[in-house]
Amino acid sequence: MSFKEKTAWVMGAIMIVAAGYYFNMVAKASAALGDISPPVIGFVIAYVVLVVIASVAAMIILSIMNYREADEPADEREKQIIDKAGHWSNYVLAIGVIAGLFHYGVNQNGNMMFHIVFGSLMAAQIAEYGLQIWLYRRGV
Repeated sequence: MSFKEKTAWVMGAIMIVAAGYYFNMVAKASAALGDISPPVIGFVIAYVVLVVIASVAAMIILSIMNYREADEPADEREKQIIDKAGHWSNYVLAIGVIAGLFHYGVNQNGNMMFHIVFGSLMAAQIAEYGLQIWLYRRGV
């Protein structure tokens, strides 16, 4: 397994855990309010801090474990994989944003639209790492 594939596995797991953490906080706040929670900047900051700290720590550990591969630039195959995964994950983002806008157009609920769009950003990033893993395993 290449260093870039290991990175995709680790970052995908971090993004899944962070998204779960964020939406757990939103669900608890929504349950306490009895309605969809408005966007809380504290939740967004907590999500970003969690992602940054976990990814820095994980990349340090991964780089120490694979110190020979860590500084190597992506080869042609890896560049294609990263490009394809990024391209395809943009469709996840677009679908999520359109769904959020459609939901807002129907229900006039800006709080829910924010959570849908922010969730689609998370889903697109998770999809990108998942697609990278799939493309590495497929042998693109």
